[in-house]
Amino acid sequence: MSDSPATGKPEDLPAQGFAWSNMFVHPDADPRSEGGFDDERTVLVQYLRDQRLTLELKCADLDAEQLARRAVPPSTLSLLGLVRHMAEVERGWFRRVMAGEDVPPVYRTENDRDADFNGAIAEPDVVEEAWRDWRAEVEFAERLVERSPDLSVLGRMRDGETISLRELLVHMIEEYARHNGHADLLRELIDGRIGQ
Repeated sequence: MSDSPATGKPEDLPAQGFAWSNMFVHPDADPRSEGGFDDERTVLVQYLRDQRLTLELKCADLDAEQLARRAVPPSTLSLLGLVRHMAEVERGWFRRVMAGEDVPPVYRTENDRDADFNGAIAEPDVVEEAWRDWRAEVEFAERLVERSPDLSVLGRMRDGETISLRELLVHMIEEYARHNGHADLLRELIDGRIGQ
């Protein structure tokens, strides 16, 4: 396949396999849970964990060029941009809102509010930094949730409104699910791998 965006013609699209051949992992090797949780906290924590793992699966085994490949002009959407964006989202909600830390954005600047996507370029160092930043923010969030006495703990947003940890976890599941849908399409465009 050429580096130019797909035209939508069958000859320009990656070939698709059959059954599990073009999925990310065989069902027996899938690291995500199968549900069946008993309490609310475990349900929310595990579903968020599964969504995070899904983003990692969508990006697995790709090089810097593939991760940085944009969807279609004029969009700046890419898998690498999604990893950077989710590092930004994790930091904003868990560090700033829930922990009350006065930390700067990971990528965004006053001059470039979309730097998480705009700066997602095909450089191995940029890819490594994105994964390092994302994993650090996920680890922080997991520790914060684990230490929280219950799901009613409140965080304060910039406008002074509050949000419970419960609501934030649901929001994060929604945020990942939406972007993992984008990641499905991006990955299929790159090499035909789909689903899960």
